[in-house]
Amino acid sequence: MAHESSRSRGAGVFDIRLIIALLIGVYGAVITVLGAGFMTEEDIEKSAGVNINLWAGIGMLVFAALFVAWAKWRPIKVPEHTEEESDITPGQER
Repeated sequence: MAHESSRSRGAGVFDIRLIIALLIGVYGAVITVLGAGFMTEEDIEKSAGVNINLWAGIGMLVFAALFVAWAKWRPIKVPEHTEEESDITPGQER
């Protein structure tokens, strides 16, 4: 049985970037819907004439998409061997 020290697997759903993207994406979607459908002229006047909910929501969705892309393009590699296995040299028994 050969020991491969270079074996690794991806972090998958435990990648913190995906968790952050999910949270920011959900908040971004809610704020975008609020900005697109529920802002009154009075609300827009309070924010210096800018539909701030719409723009902030779109920005959050773009941010979430960038985090997902980052996680897909540069996945985190988790080594498969444990600390106990790394202390044993090849040919040595437990």
